[in-house]
Amino acid sequence: MTITHDDIVTTVEKFIHKSSPEDRFSSFDYCYNYFRLTRPYDLTSDSEMSCLTLGFYLASWGMLRGSSFLLGKSAKYFQPTIEYIASLDRSVWTIDVDTYTDENIQKIITIYSGIKGTLIQNRQSDLTLITKVLLGVFGFMPAFDQHFCNTFRTIFRKENAGFRRINEKSLTLIKMFYAQYQSTIDELANSTFTTDFKSGLKTDINYPKAKIIDMYGFSARN
Repeated sequence: MTITHDDIVTTVEKFIHKSSPEDRFSSFDYCYNYFRLTRPYDLTSDSEMSCLTLGFYLASWGMLRGSSFLLGKSAKYFQPTIEYIASLDRSVWTIDVDTYTDENIQKIITIYSGIKGTLIQNRQSDLTLITKVLLGVFGFMPAFDQHFCNTFRTIFRKENAGFRRINEKSLTLIKMFYAQYQSTIDELANSTFTTDFKSGLKTDINYPKAKIIDMYGFSARN
């Protein structure tokens, strides 16, 4: 699969143009802003707001569809997840694809397992849901939904990459994709800002580079 600078820019910009303050795509902005800026104590002391913020973001991205076990849960179901998030060192919000060291890759895998432990019961499917949480809360990796995984399986066909689990191989391949298209991804990340919920105006918070990769993988059609 041949990818050019213009391919990535065109695909991501189409995505961005759908992100007015009322559009569902902006639910990422509100979730990411909230967890990035809110102190751990406040995440748990106002757990209702934290649960509702996470829950509505997930709903906006299809995680509460009729086939999802979350459809039968209230927002309070997310409380253990919020407590786990609040327990993490704030340095995890500095992780992005340009800092995918061996240590940080292991941190992502550990956090994936921790979030999974708070959300998943009775062997329900976890890959898309947990990676959606990791993207919306931390912004340090793309969401492994069907669209993204199909795109990246095509890109890394020669590497026989399944993108069916979070492990060293899948995260290293995302790191490789970033390295190959670094200037384009950096350009888009540096020029794309989240939207503030109250004002509807742009903040000074840049989209993570992992989010740019997520938008490309989600929106590209092969």
